[in-house]
Amino acid sequence: MRMRRHHYQQDEDTGIDLTPMLDVVFIMLIFFIVTSSFIKESGVEVKRPQADTASAQDKGNILIAVTADGQVWIDKQAVDVRSVRAHVERLRVDQPDGAVVVQADQDARTGLVVRVMDQARQAGVHDVALAASTGAQ
Repeated sequence: MRMRRHHYQQDEDTGIDLTPMLDVVFIMLIFFIVTSSFIKESGVEVKRPQADTASAQDKGNILIAVTADGQVWIDKQAVDVRSVRAHVERLRVDQPDGAVVVQADQDARTGLVVRVMDQARQAGVHDVALAASTGAQ
């Protein structure tokens, strides 16, 4: 008796394997998310005073803007000068070692700028800086 051999032809998967490409894409996505820097803005553009000795500050994480007409802006919203302390305390939860940079317009009242800086110090921030530009604007 003769035994028949059955030859089964396996269907080869001729598709393209996308797994390595997807791995590379996800790794690149993670790389760009981790290395990107998120810039925080105060919410309003001010004309800063000019100073020859101005230097760049690396840790300016909380920006407070004081306009020439007496408005105070934090985190893209206008706030009352009396609530600056509460806003700074709220923002310090995310960045406990961050500094505060006050961007005062060159025509802003000095008394208001001092009150804003005092409110930031009362919130527990000891590193409060006043922004100035080095070149002519």
